[in-house]
Amino acid sequence: MILSSIAALFNAILYQPLFNALILIYNYSPLHDFGIAIVGLTIIIRLILYPLSVKAFKSQRAMQRLQPKIQDLQKKYKDDRERQTREMMELYKSEKINPFSGLLVVIIQLPILIALYQVFRQGLAAGGLDHLYLFIHNPGHLNYMFLGLVDLAKSHNIIMAALAGILQFFQTKMMIPPTPASQKTKGDVAQMMQKQMLYVLPVMTGLIMYSLPAALSLYLIASGAFSVVQQYFILQSLKPRES
Repeated sequence: MILSSIAALFNAILYQPLFNALILIYNYSPLHDFGIAIVGLTIIIRLILYPLSVKAFKSQRAMQRLQPKIQDLQKKYKDDRERQTREMMELYKSEKINPFSGLLVVIIQLPILIALYQVFRQGLAAGGLDHLYLFIHNPGHLNYMFLGLVDLAKSHNIIMAALAGILQFFQTKMMIPPTPASQKTKGDVAQMMQKQMLYVLPVMTGLIMYSLPAALSLYLIASGAFSVVQQYFILQSLKPRES
C-alpha cells in the first residue's frame, strides 16, 4: 500500500510532467528531433535548479577554503569528538556555510535522473504515447535519431558514454580548488578522496551510461555542459574573494 502510494506520487510529480514536457518540446523542435527535445528539457531542468546549484557550488568552494581551519580543529580536538563537532559547526555558522547544501542538489537530481530513465525505458515503448496529457499532441511516431547521427533509443554507445564521463571529469575538477603547496600534507585523507573522486566518478559515469539508452547519456552531456559553463562564470565572480 505504501509502496504503491509512493509510486503513484512519483509518477504524478516527476514521471508524467517530464514525459509530457519532453513530448511537448519534441512537437515544436526543428525537424522533430528527439535529441534536441532532450537538450531543451535539460536546459529547462537546469534553469529551475540554477539558484540551488549556484548556492551549493559556492558553499562547496567555501568548504574547500576552510580545509586548513577544519584540519586544525580535527588535530586540536582529536580526543574529544563532541567538542570537535561543536567547534566545526560553529565555524560553519560563522562563515555562513551549509555543509549539506551540495548533498541537497544531488538528492534532488537523483529522482529526476530515475524519472528520465523511466521515461526513456517505458514512455518511449509501444503504447507509451497513449498516456499523454489531453492537451499534449500525440505525434504518433518519434524520431529517435539525434541530428541524424545517434540512435538515442539504443544502449552501448561508447562515444556518448565517454562524453558523459569526460564532462563529469571537468565538472568535478572545477569543483576542487587548487591546493597551495604550503597546505599540502602527505597522507591527507581529504586530498586523497578528492583525487579519487576526480578520476573514479567519471569512469563510473561512463560505464553506467554505456549500459543505458543513449538518450540518458545525452541528458548527462547537456546537463554537464550547462554545469561547466555555469561553474566557469561563478568562478570568475568568486576570484576577487579567493585571491
